[in-house]
Amino acid sequence: MTATESKTDPATKPTRTLPWPIRFYQSDIGKKYVMAITGVVGLGFIFFHMLGNLHIFEGANQLNEYAEGLRDIGEPIAPRTFLLWIARLGLLAALVLHVHAAFALTAANKRARGTVGYEEHNYLAANYASRTMIWTGIIVLLFIAWHLADLTIGVEAINGEFRRGEVYDNVIASLERWPVFLLYLTAQGALALHIWHGAWSLFQSVGVNNPRFNHWRRNFATMLASIVAVGYLVVPFGVMFGVID
Repeated sequence: MTATESKTDPATKPTRTLPWPIRFYQSDIGKKYVMAITGVVGLGFIFFHMLGNLHIFEGANQLNEYAEGLRDIGEPIAPRTFLLWIARLGLLAALVLHVHAAFALTAANKRARGTVGYEEHNYLAANYASRTMIWTGIIVLLFIAWHLADLTIGVEAINGEFRRGEVYDNVIASLERWPVFLLYLTAQGALALHIWHGAWSLFQSVGVNNPRFNHWRRNFATMLASIVAVGYLVVPFGVMFGVID
């Protein structure tokens, strides 16, 4: 071997290997797993947030104390609101990953059109929800932004009667307006449909896909979406019809 032959060709220099989690996420199966895991995180938040909202039927003191208690979680070991912000950042990270994986998989499906796609080998019961999944997701995202501005940040242009710490009064001031009431109904309908398809396809995304379990998957998705829809909608209906006052 000559000196020339022993030299390393810059063009063949090995590239730096990315960490395994990133390489796994770059694959379609990795994105499906991430969507499933972040979806479970989101479902957990949605369910427990729904339970917290139901304190409104106990009165102003109970709801306000519940909201204040969230800020005090971890005291005196952790500073006030510290664990709450950890949870918020974790939920934000899960949301960003969920949205990115969803759009990446949608783009991959469009590029692969002409082959047997996700909707084609999925069950017919999920077809409508799967076709509208991207749109219901966008509606939910827009509603989250509006909801935070309305009842968490208190943007005056959205909720001029917002008072920090007065959760009960803020909810009533917002939901007693008909446009907000109708917006809430629309968003909860989109959320229910999104949850229904997400719960339906959750097991398939991680490789658990057996026709024998189809009715269990369907029942689970229907029950979960129905519980969440009813649990969230009783609040605006309660406000609008004077049950919550």
